[in-house]
Amino acid sequence: MTERDSYELDAASLRALAHPLRIRILGELRASGPATATQLAERFEQRSGTTSWHLRQLAEHGFVEQDTERGNRRERWWRAVHSETALRPESFSADAELGPALSTLLHEVAANHHRELTRFLATLPEWPGEWIEASELSDWVLSLPHAELAEFTAEAGRLVERYRRDPEPGDEPVLVQLRAFPRGERRE
Repeated sequence: MTERDSYELDAASLRALAHPLRIRILGELRASGPATATQLAERFEQRSGTTSWHLRQLAEHGFVEQDTERGNRRERWWRAVHSETALRPESFSADAELGPALSTLLHEVAANHHRELTRFLATLPEWPGEWIEASELSDWVLSLPHAELAEFTAEAGRLVERYRRDPEPGDEPVLVQLRAFPRGERRE
């Protein structure tokens, strides 16, 4: 993964990715870099045969590939092919057959976000004060029509892109999560 690129899900890739362990494996390879099935099995408390099988499924659909610069014939290393996955839920919402896969994917992404936040909170005392002070754990309620919500989320995406760069000395990986959705009852 030498440059940032995005993989937009279609129906087949949505079905392939919609498994909790596959979502976590792909996220781990993106966040931490290449790993073996054995290393991933240890991280996720699985058997290496299980992670190996899921890696092959991810590879079959173009999410991961073998890292031929590492390992040997006995030790296969895997890496993410793309830096991010784009999901357009509206592309799948009309297809009832894809509903369970879409639901699994969205709920596991939310669960991963929760795990990341709780990991940070659990280690909060270990972080220097300037890192804690620079972090943000706030929420706001805005009153917006759907067009302004779309504008808001697009602007937030542009802001993230403005700060995206290769790591430099003194950097820490920083997870940015934005959740923006209607809070009230659905109105027609």
